[in-house]
Order: sequence, then C-alpha cells, then structure tokens
Amino acid sequence: MSDTTNLGEWIGNNSVRTIRAQTVTLDGALVGKHLSPKKFESGAQSGWGFADIALAVDLGNTAQLGFDFGDWRGEMHDVFLRPDLTTLSTDASLPGLATVMCDLVDQHGAPLPVCSRSTLARVVKELAELGFTGKAAVEIEATVFEESIEQAREKRFTNLHPLGGTQGAIYLLSRSRDYTTLMDAIADRIERAGIPWEGWADESAHGQIEVNLPPTDILTAADWYVRTKQIMREVAYEHGRTITFMARWSPDQFGQGAHINLSLQQDGRNAFFDEVEPSRPSETMRNFIGGVLDTMAAASSFQYPTVNSYRRIAEFDGPPTTVTWGVDNKSAAVRAVCTTEKLSRVEYRVPSADVNIYLSMASFLAGGLIGLRDHSDPGLECTVMAWGLPPGTPKLPASLSRAIAELSGDVNLTEVLGRELVEYWIGTRRWEWLQFFTTGGDPAAGVSDWELERYFEHV
Repeated sequence: MSDTTNLGEWIGNNSVRTIRAQTVTLDGALVGKHLSPKKFESGAQSGWGFADIALAVDLGNTAQLGFDFGDWRGEMHDVFLRPDLTTLSTDASLPGLATVMCDLVDQHGAPLPVCSRSTLARVVKELAELGFTGKAAVEIEATVFEESIEQAREKRFTNLHPLGGTQGAIYLLSRSRDYTTLMDAIADRIERAGIPWEGWADESAHGQIEVNLPPTDILTAADWYVRTKQIMREVAYEHGRTITFMARWSPDQFGQGAHINLSLQQDGRNAFFDEVEPSRPSETMRNFIGGVLDTMAAASSFQYPTVNSYRRIAEFDGPPTTVTWGVDNKSAAVRAVCTTEKLSRVEYRVPSADVNIYLSMASFLAGGLIGLRDHSDPGLECTVMAWGLPPGTPKLPASLSRAIAELSGDVNLTEVLGRELVEYWIGTRRWEWLQFFTTGGDPAAGVSDWELERYFEHV
C-alpha cells in the first residue's frame, strides 16, 4: 500500500500482530525493530526512533573511531526509521508478521546522507531526470552447509561440510535430496513472501547455490535482494542448516558474487538495444559503460567492501580482475548483452556477495549516469579472455586500502553519491582495514579465522 488511509484495515484483514521495520547498515547487515500494530500506525508517517549507533559500530559491535561522524549524528541523537509503505508485505509462512523496508531520516524528516537506500533512490531519480528508467535483477550466490548454525558457531565456522557433498561440478542434478529439500523450501518461502523467482541452480563451489529473481524497477530489485537473503537465512536455520554470503569462505573454493543485470528504458524502448545493429551495443549503452569504466576503480570499495572481498579476486577464478568490457564476454568486468530488445542489458560482474546492495547499485548507476551526461567512450572492447592480460591493462584494486585510495582521490563519483556519504564510507572502510591488521587478522592466511568470525553470519 502507498498511504496510511487504510493501514488499520490492512493490518486487521491480514491478522498482523507484529511489524518488522527494517533497513540495512552501511555494512549491508539487516537491522530494525519489531513493532506492535498500534506503534506502527502511530509512526507510519514520521517513523520511529532508532539509535544512530547502529551506523557507528562495525560488524564486531565495536564503535568506529578516527573520522568525522557528520552533523547528522550530533551527540548520539536518535535518527528515525521511516517506512516505505509500498514495501509493506506479509509472509504466508510466518502468520502474524508483516515486514516493511525503511529509509533513515533525521529529526526533521530529511534523508540521512549516509542512508544507503535513500542514496540509491536519489541516483535513480537523477537517471529519471535524464529521461531514463531502469530494470534490474541481482544474482544471489550463497553456500549452504550440513551443520546447524549452533554447530557452526561451536566449530567457529571451520571444518564445515557443504550440503550436497564435495564431488562433481556446476549445474549437477545428482545432488542428495537434503540439498534439493532445502532449496525447494527456500523457493516456496520466497514465493509466499510475495517475491517472484525465476530459478535456482547448483553453482561452481561445493554447497554453492545461485538464486535468480526477475527484472523489476531498480529500488525494488535491491529490496528483493535484501529480503531474499534474509529468507534464505531463516529457512536454512529452520531446517537445521547453515548458510553464508561471505565473498570467500574457503581458500579452496570459488568465491561468491552478486552480479547486477541492468537495462535502461527511454520513451518506452530499451535504450541499450540498437535496432540497426542488434548484435552491437547502442550509443546509449556505450556511453553508460564508458562512465562505469571511468569510475570503476573509485567505486571498487562499494563492490568489495570487506577485507575478505579481495580473497575472491584471483586470475582465472571467475571474478573480473581488469577494468574491461566486452560483448558477451564473461571474463570482463562489464558484459554487454546485445540480442533482442527484450534481452539487451549490461551485466556488471564486479560486486561480491558481501556488498551493501544499495551502495553497490548506487555507485554502479552513478558511473553510468556520469557516462550518459559526458557521452563517455568505453574504448575498445575486450575480445579475448580478460584474465592474465599483459602489463599495462588497467586492473581493479586488489586490496581494500588501494580501493579506498582510489575513492579518496575521486571527484565525479563523489559528486553524484554525496560527499558526506563518501567521506563517512571511507572512514568506515579504513576502520575495517585497521581492525583486520590490529585485532587478529592474518593477511597470509587463505581465509583467516578473524574473517570467519566477523563475516560468516552477518554480511
């Protein structure tokens, strides 16, 4: 629903006893409050008080220090969770519970500059001002394990057994029934929550799955990604299993991504489709890709937000390592899909599975927006395998510190995303790097125990 006029009636008709008002931290962790119907109705327009400390602690629940907190924080002021009532929904599998996605606003109702969902909405609005609307879909990758979450915690997330066994390769249909039972339950729960799904498949690594949702408007695509990840966690735990969205949980297994597929529409047509030469990108697509490539290094910390994210980046392992694009080239960072008007799109293959999807999409779109404004040229496409290319090929930053340095020296991306957000984000990423190197992280380990303890459950 889009307004509060019939909110009480909706709550009654759906037998709602509790509403979960939810948003994400800058780390992408889902946070929020459970509200009674009366409390929910009373704050449906203004929102509900929310301690700003949720944006000032890291995934280890330690206060982040050493950088400017911004005027929005004041002296530990409350900020507010303001609901987007268009996202209010129930889940047939959880009688009595409704959920709603929220934006973070200040005491005057203005969006916080560090609210990632509001940032994405603002970039989408800027695209609209240029005459474009978008459709997006995000591929969801995760790994599931035989152990329950309690058993996994006892083992400190080490020596776990991937569900479905450790033999075979991608797309196998001979996995044991426990694997398909869990995935059938996840698919059913996604559907019951009102989120359509297209399919799921056995992925490259042991116990790894990919869930595909259909294209929808950009903000809804991000919301679906967040809600689906939560559903996958809940169902896994209910079935006595464990699941992780870490970028890489084992040095012996392939990492996990969150590829973004995007098309832009203008005047009712797919602006990425070239009617004259359907097998080639349109000029609009070329300009968009040009901007994405120009800002890719600066945007990389939004796509690789944790120390663990960079464990995933290795030549010939699947993720891109170079700032490249190509038509139907899955080894490049940007894959241009040029077929029919319905299917023509850009696949952004950079993000890891541990991203804050709102910031990941916002920085990706911001680059494309800059390219559209400046009529950027993407340069020559990569027509060969984009791994193992000779020196001189522009590379993606290979560490969090390098990614931070790229963003710190940026101007254009910062202008679109907002200086307060970018400066605060840089502060949190520097803090993350510092924590790794001072509280037990091991750079020489394939994946350190510190990373498993910090990221396995909550990214």
